[in-house]
Amino acid sequence: MANKNINQATTAENGAAHLPEHGPIDEHGREVLLSVKNIDITFGKGENAVKAVRDASFDIYKGETFSLVGESGSGKTTIGRAVIRVNPLAAGEIDYKGVKISGKIPKSLDREVIRNVQMVFQDPAASLNERATIDYIVSEGLYNFHLYENEADRVEKVEKMIKEVGLLPEHLTRYPHEFSGGQRQRIGIARAMVMEPELVVADEPISALDVSIRAQVLNLMKKFQREKGVTYLFIAHDLSVVRYISDRIGVIYKGNIVEVADAEELFNFPLHPYTHSLISAIPIPDPKLEKNKELFTYDPSIHDYSEDKPKMVDIGHHHYVYGNKKEIEEYKKIREAGVPIKSITILDEAAKAKRDEEKKIKDTDSDAELASRLSSGDYFINAPTHDTGSMWYSVLGFFLPIIGLIIWPIFRRTNYIRNYKAVKKGTIAGLILLAIIVGLFILALIFASV
Repeated sequence: MANKNINQATTAENGAAHLPEHGPIDEHGREVLLSVKNIDITFGKGENAVKAVRDASFDIYKGETFSLVGESGSGKTTIGRAVIRVNPLAAGEIDYKGVKISGKIPKSLDREVIRNVQMVFQDPAASLNERATIDYIVSEGLYNFHLYENEADRVEKVEKMIKEVGLLPEHLTRYPHEFSGGQRQRIGIARAMVMEPELVVADEPISALDVSIRAQVLNLMKKFQREKGVTYLFIAHDLSVVRYISDRIGVIYKGNIVEVADAEELFNFPLHPYTHSLISAIPIPDPKLEKNKELFTYDPSIHDYSEDKPKMVDIGHHHYVYGNKKEIEEYKKIREAGVPIKSITILDEAAKAKRDEEKKIKDTDSDAELASRLSSGDYFINAPTHDTGSMWYSVLGFFLPIIGLIIWPIFRRTNYIRNYKAVKKGTIAGLILLAIIVGLFILALIFASV
């Protein structure tokens, strides 16, 4: 009786000991499979602590593909690793089928989460054990959870799965290094899917693959979703791919979820400026149009959150946007107007010429302006560490003027002003000397021919 009370107390403290058959149903009749609630993820301690994710929240419904997009370092993979219980949370919680799975949980629940939540990694080479055969790699989860009746049943399951991902049973005796990148990613997918998971965290599973192979892997993932009802948390930065595979999309910027909406809703109404900038950066297949495209650049300084603090708000149409009260009101007006936002602008020839001229002026500051920046006090605070203007840069420019011509614009663009001036000085002197030598050589040839 005492042991029973202890077990009940432990279960009450840590949550349920087992996962229910179904998750909670929201107000729209959808089953919530995974719920991320106001999570913070921090690396390091004390003064060196870095908050990689801040107050992130979203739900993933059963049978859908929810994509998390953003630039490198925005926190996408960090959240994915938190879902599979690799990254601990500093705040908030993650619920699976309504049961808290973050933090300390009972061992029985932990095993069920591992069994039901699998991950496909970004680098197919690094995620496979090079010393193990494909048969063992795909079977490892079956061994750990004993998901087979006998050896014949295990072999049958592994061979069936390897065929479903487009490989052959004879490949099972080989090692990962014997396969191409696309084939290794198929092996990674087979390893995850043989467990018959309900949720798969796909961390940029196609970013390391060729374009033609990407389409094959995406179609394979959609096939499993249709046939097995798998739910995906798809992590990516390629919005054109995300639009193809996603039901809903969450946009993350520097650890903050800034917008969540259905895929077509997000592309038609990218309300947050960062989402707008991501969509404007999608390449256009036509090279002429791509050359004339005007990029929309996101500037975080446009937000004034000093007094009116931002939060995620549902503005209708299942569309959530991060902003303060003033911004949310503007977003609502734009959305209720119902006119799709034009994210990509193609400039005509006159506008393009004007833009190119402005860029040229911006990139070619006068030496007087550079000298002014060099002499200002602000420069010494913000100057690059290795901007020394060493005489060796002048020597390099003098003896290798062609290399100097390549290096000096690089120094100029990256604000290495002293190095730029030193290389420029040496390069000009070297070019003059080279011109004199060439001139004398030509004169010598002329006199010799006479």
